[in-house]
Amino acid sequence: MSSGPAASVVDTQIQTRENPHAKGLAPLVLGSIGVVYGDIGTSPLYAMKESLLHVGGVPSATEIIGIVSLLVWSLIFVVTVKYVMLVLRADNQGEGGALSLMALAQKALAKPNKGILALGIIGAALFYGDAILTPAVSVLSAVEGLKVTAPGLDPYIVPIALVVIIGLYAVQSFGTAHVARFFGPIMGVWFVTLAAIGVSHIGDAPQILQALNPLNGLGFMTSHGIVGFTVLGSVFLAVTGAEALYADMGHFGKRPIQVAWLAFVGPALLLNYLGQGAYALSDPTVLPNLFFLSAPEWARLPLVILATLATIIAGQAVITGAFSLTQQAIQLGLLPRLQIEHTSESEQGQIYLPTVNWLMLIGVVLLVLFFQDSSSLAAAYGIAVTGTMVITSLMAIVVFAYGWKWGLGLAIGVVTPFLIIDSAFLAANLLKLADGGYLPLIIGGCIVCLMAVWIRGVRLLNTKAQQQNLSLETFIKAMETSSVAHVPGTAMYLTSTPETVPSALLHNLKHNRVLHERNVIVTIRTANTPYVPMARRIDYRELSPAFARIELHYGFLEEPNLVQALIHLREQGVKFDVMSTTFFVGRRRIKSAARSEMPRWQSQLFIKMARHSYDMIDYYRIPANRVVELGTYVTL
Repeated sequence: MSSGPAASVVDTQIQTRENPHAKGLAPLVLGSIGVVYGDIGTSPLYAMKESLLHVGGVPSATEIIGIVSLLVWSLIFVVTVKYVMLVLRADNQGEGGALSLMALAQKALAKPNKGILALGIIGAALFYGDAILTPAVSVLSAVEGLKVTAPGLDPYIVPIALVVIIGLYAVQSFGTAHVARFFGPIMGVWFVTLAAIGVSHIGDAPQILQALNPLNGLGFMTSHGIVGFTVLGSVFLAVTGAEALYADMGHFGKRPIQVAWLAFVGPALLLNYLGQGAYALSDPTVLPNLFFLSAPEWARLPLVILATLATIIAGQAVITGAFSLTQQAIQLGLLPRLQIEHTSESEQGQIYLPTVNWLMLIGVVLLVLFFQDSSSLAAAYGIAVTGTMVITSLMAIVVFAYGWKWGLGLAIGVVTPFLIIDSAFLAANLLKLADGGYLPLIIGGCIVCLMAVWIRGVRLLNTKAQQQNLSLETFIKAMETSSVAHVPGTAMYLTSTPETVPSALLHNLKHNRVLHERNVIVTIRTANTPYVPMARRIDYRELSPAFARIELHYGFLEEPNLVQALIHLREQGVKFDVMSTTFFVGRRRIKSAARSEMPRWQSQLFIKMARHSYDMIDYYRIPANRVVELGTYVTL
């Protein structure tokens, strides 16, 4: 097949993602500062304060230096070395994230692997826990700055935070295209402010520069027993958002993300943590409001406003990430179809999922109402991110060993130091389980349950369809000698099991006693890559004069469009007239069988999910006025 103009467009899009210089490096660097680094960029609001407060009482100079050393070297080792230098190289056609890495690992093994699938599902589920916690803890920590500038507003902190959060989710349906233009400059000002605050205080206690020696952080850990381990859980707050470097790679490309961190974001965060540490050394009484008190009095109210804007941007980043992750999960068959709305005519990745948006808002509001302040929420924050980081390290071993041909020994040797650190952070955060750390685990557990039930239910339905339906090859031979009446036009039948006769075709033949002149069996497949070039999109085969089969291949970040595929197929010389084509869609009503292979609670949950699945006609962009739906009952 020749690629055609549509194929060249897709190939150009893929090349642009892999070569960000095609768009210009500077705009992409600025954009990545605004979107990718929103989460990790707001960590100075609470990471240093929570780490120092966990020591108990007034920390000594040695303890402050040790904690700052842990913060500094966590940024250097986890963010810079692991993610910026190493993991960003594991891109799937320019895309990153838990599900992209899962698909890359499956591809490296050259066959489906249940262990890799389980890791991908758990990683995706933990992200949802992080996506709900991030807006809650970030916005609350920013609004709490009003306690410093206007103590009388203390009773209104939670209501103000709720107004900001509700407003953030309410505007999602309008899209982020226009707002996103301001994200980069605002976060640019934010990071310059962080660096300026840090530089202004380092002179207060120059001995804070001893924190650049990693032995001081190690000394703190080894000399404080369980307290040192507890503090490590709070130190990890400084690197929450590191996963975003990888997850958002498809939006900007790895080069702009690397440049933004190494030249701008990383140095700003390091300077701020050193400055906060020096300020704490010079005046330990400021610890409860360390960040905002470190600014000059005249700048505190503007800083609160700027911090609130920064946390809104951080919240926006994880909301957008949740939308993209859900789209990937749907395409990979991990979740039922949900309504997806495009908010931009030019940018395919800018999408809005109403169901996900409002469920997240409910979760965030409940968290704020339940915990009331950022310190309490910080206890729940971290487990989801550390869990995702451990999973990333495990899947990276597979990709490095088999995808990059390093060999298993070298891959394990390179990843093990990171895996040890990730595991230490995870263990430290698990100590906060009773203080709220159970929340992301509950959220993640619910998502894993939903995905597992959906995967199992779909697999059982497909198995039943293959067992109960006729072989398509046998059916075609039978129809060649059958006296059944043929009517003009083309009939298209969508099915996930192209080897058997679609139930809609059998029901049409049974009730209407006719067969169309041309009958096309259409199956839509999802590849282990985010995008499939148009040249490899369509596989068309003539099975007989009256029957043909079409397999459409889409990447897990693409949305199927049946009519568009038919138009491209017509350009290849295969005649299809949409106006004389009838699309037959089987509407399955699932009932729970008396003896099911699934436990009753799982079958009931699967049935509810299937009933709320978004309409196939809309999801596959099938012209509604050309559709005939045929219902059938299926027992599960």
